Amino acid sequence: MDIQAEKRDLIQWLSGLNDLRMIKLVGTLRKASEADSGSKLTKAEIAAIDQGLRSIKEGKVKSHDDVMELTKKEFPNLFE
Repeated sequence: MDIQAEKRDLIQWLSGLNDLRMIKLVGTLRKASEADSGSKLTKAEIAAIDQGLRSIKEGKVKSHDDVMELTKKEFPNLFE
């Protein structure tokens, strides 16, 4: 597939489009595509995820119930 030919075809189709609903749909697709391109993880985020996964493998975890119990003891005002 020739990507430049595909782009030209889409541009030509879009320029002749008179259906506002379809134009809005294309705009929504564009916004979603732009949002996806900005959702890359930073090196720090990747390192933090990797550290978390290592902790899990090493058994350095607490159950949800344990965390909730500790949190209630430390911050009882949050559970009133």
